[in-house]
Amino acid sequence: MCTLEKRGNIFILTLTGPGEHRLNPTLLDAIQSALGRVRAESGTSSALITTAEGKFFSNGYDLDWANSSPNPEARSHLLDSKLRSLVADLISLPMPTIAAVSGHASAAGFMLAFGHDYVLMRKDRGFLYMSELDIRLRIPAWFVAMIKCKVGAPAARRLLLLAAAKVTAKEAAEKGIVDSAHDSAAATVEAAAELAEKLVARKWDGEVYAQIRMELFSEALAVIRANSTGSRL
Repeated sequence: MCTLEKRGNIFILTLTGPGEHRLNPTLLDAIQSALGRVRAESGTSSALITTAEGKFFSNGYDLDWANSSPNPEARSHLLDSKLRSLVADLISLPMPTIAAVSGHASAAGFMLAFGHDYVLMRKDRGFLYMSELDIRLRIPAWFVAMIKCKVGAPAARRLLLLAAAKVTAKEAAEKGIVDSAHDSAAATVEAAAELAEKLVARKWDGEVYAQIRMELFSEALAVIRANSTGSRL
């Protein structure tokens, strides 16, 4: 499901396998457990990179799992609760965080990437896609809150939320949705590692970094910690 590697003061969390990395309770719990290890094992100056194997970074919630239950509403709420908890953990993590988006990142998978401070993306394959309009599902309020905090331009927000556009890495970088675009998955991870090295070299106090981040994203964090107002996923 996922692996965690430590290289000096840099942690690399990788979603493993060739599949879509759909977010179900097993994968969400595994990622959150890995973040617990990162928090416990971090030094005075550390950084986290999250990436994935295969053509997908994450294709969002595991809707097949949710809808296979006699009570899909309960399963949908469980997925939302677990991802909200995971993103809240990322926002409070005492170190810089970087998402090396190695392929498609859709809906909840997009939100997983956006839980990081920096988003780097490969440009030879993959796109960002908030799919809710196309699949006729209401969007959770905290998804919108995250996009408001992370995407400055109203036109870019409209593109993501009100046009359900499949945004390539090149376009996402031009519109300020991601920080940079790279030639391949390997190049994206390499760029993330270079950025992580630079951030670690600053020798910031992790707890101070986390406090400032939580203040910066306090509005989104308040919505994340509240009960979701979205309907069934």
